[in-house]
Amino acid sequence: MSDRFLVATRKGLFTIERGPSRLSPWSIAATAFLGDNVSMVLTDPRDGTMWAALDHGHFGAKLHQSTDGGATWTEAASPAFPPKPEGQQEIEPAGGRPIPWTVLRVWSLEAGGEDDPGGLWCGTIPGGLFRSDDGGTSWHLVRSLWDHPKRREWFGGGAEFPGIHSICIEPRNSRRVTLGVSCGGVWVTEDQGVTWSCQAQGMRAEYMPPERQFDPYIQDPHRVVRCPAEPRSLWASHHNGVFRSVDGAASWQEITVPPSSFGFAVAVHPKKPETAWFVPAESDQRRIPCDGRVVVSRTRDGGKSFTELTRGLPQRHAYDLTYRHALDIDASGECLALGTTIGSLWVSVDQGDSWQTVAEHFPPVYAVRWMAGGEAGKRGSR
Repeated sequence: MSDRFLVATRKGLFTIERGPSRLSPWSIAATAFLGDNVSMVLTDPRDGTMWAALDHGHFGAKLHQSTDGGATWTEAASPAFPPKPEGQQEIEPAGGRPIPWTVLRVWSLEAGGEDDPGGLWCGTIPGGLFRSDDGGTSWHLVRSLWDHPKRREWFGGGAEFPGIHSICIEPRNSRRVTLGVSCGGVWVTEDQGVTWSCQAQGMRAEYMPPERQFDPYIQDPHRVVRCPAEPRSLWASHHNGVFRSVDGAASWQEITVPPSSFGFAVAVHPKKPETAWFVPAESDQRRIPCDGRVVVSRTRDGGKSFTELTRGLPQRHAYDLTYRHALDIDASGECLALGTTIGSLWVSVDQGDSWQTVAEHFPPVYAVRWMAGGEAGKRGSR
């Protein structure tokens, strides 16, 4: 069971740590980048290296790394588009806006598997996928996806421009990678990015005209996660529902989640593919918890039934929205962390049956991630 996790917020990065016993309270063990917009964070499970992505607005997106558990940080190479071809201009299909040829935000960051020791993946807004083969020393744009003709049909959803928010790497075969694109469907490579196929068959986009609602290329998955123990089992929260795949994204089945199938965050148990958690909200314009109650919905039977988990969560006049990366589960499958746009932060050590308040006045939370463990992840708070 894990005892440390990272919280990326609008105004800095926070390390949260539990005391010496299971019943000890959780507290802030370290801070970094206070006042800066931290859009994503990652602890590489292979060596404990920590990565933080900062969104500097006009000055662009930057990556920083720490090799001493967060005690010190250094700026690292950042993903960047190659020089723009002269005269080339792309237009975002939904709003008609020119798509900038620059990284506006790092929206996903993942480490390769043990069979890919130097591999790192990064998804951005606009919809660029970048890869590093040397542990983050350098990055290159994955041109096979960027140059795919269907990529030009991607459009902005909640964000102004399309973006890659989910990167799911198969643990024992890291050449197989699944992406979630908003709005652009689910994309899969079997050869580490040499070729790609869109695999969102079965997903439904109710915001489109009837003849295009099942078009895989215009689906808006909000978050896609893979069960590490059963890599062919994936869950996706979607703009208008929840979908599950048991065949590696070849097909998707729609599932109804009470009290609402709209939401952004989803987590799947690392060993039990039929167990997953969601944070429902009211769709679409209001985007607040249903009836002013913060609820986590859990299924343990693949979506046949759900339990609403509320113990320790506010049940009256609560207007916390949970972003797509602000729910995470640790490697044991016991501990969950949940952050919100209002700066609330909760932890559960019993799979969501009960929740403990860690903070109520954080900046808006963009992402929470459990640390991989090991001494490399602990030195920063000593």
